Amino acid sequence: MNFGIIAAGEGSRLVEEGVAYPKPLVPLGGRPMIGRLIDIFIKNGAERIAVIVNEHMTEVREYLFSLKESLGVELDVVVKSTPSSMHSFYEVAHLLDGHGRFIATTVDTIFHEDDFSRYVAAYASAPEDVDGMMALTRFVDDEKPLYVEVGEDGFIKAFLDKASPAADFVSGGIYGLNSSAVRVLDGCMERGVSRMRNFQRELITAGLHIKGYDMGKIIDVDHAGDIRKAEEFIK
Repeated sequence: MNFGIIAAGEGSRLVEEGVAYPKPLVPLGGRPMIGRLIDIFIKNGAERIAVIVNEHMTEVREYLFSLKESLGVELDVVVKSTPSSMHSFYEVAHLLDGHGRFIATTVDTIFHEDDFSRYVAAYASAPEDVDGMMALTRFVDDEKPLYVEVGEDGFIKAFLDKASPAADFVSGGIYGLNSSAVRVLDGCMERGVSRMRNFQRELITAGLHIKGYDMGKIIDVDHAGDIRKAEEFIK
């Protein structure tokens, strides 16, 4: 399996709240957040890992480059400031495209390792006609959650901005996709679509078969107070 990390955000809220580290280097369990993700990916059989960081994150870039020789897997690092998370996802997806299925996540998405391993195994063993598998959670920890309606067959029917009786999951910020999804992403970029949630809606409109996977509790680190919550959660 191939993996990607979107780490090109500014982390401005953490800075404003007095956090001394760039977001990807915030320590969790004694390990920088981005290093923890890379460790988890390697434990789950990573063949290659692609990461995007913005041009201002010199410490993060240096940290990643210091890892390249010792990881034992291919690590591609893109240094580029982008206008949105979807543009960052585009850069990562194109590094991974053509190498089979891949899983990409934002750097501040925090989950239990065992839950993630089960998700990776489920996606790796899914039939070929499954174009993607999105990690979902019922734990709402996002300021603007993306609600997800899943059919009885386990496939995603809709991505919604508001909760509804039929949509009791929210997106977990972990995207398992294939090359067909990257082609949809290319079309979104050409038409000026600029939000990840709208890209996800386009996947369904295009007729791709995207499964939902309940990965249990997933949290985000957006504020200084979230760091303590994340530390407690991963224990």
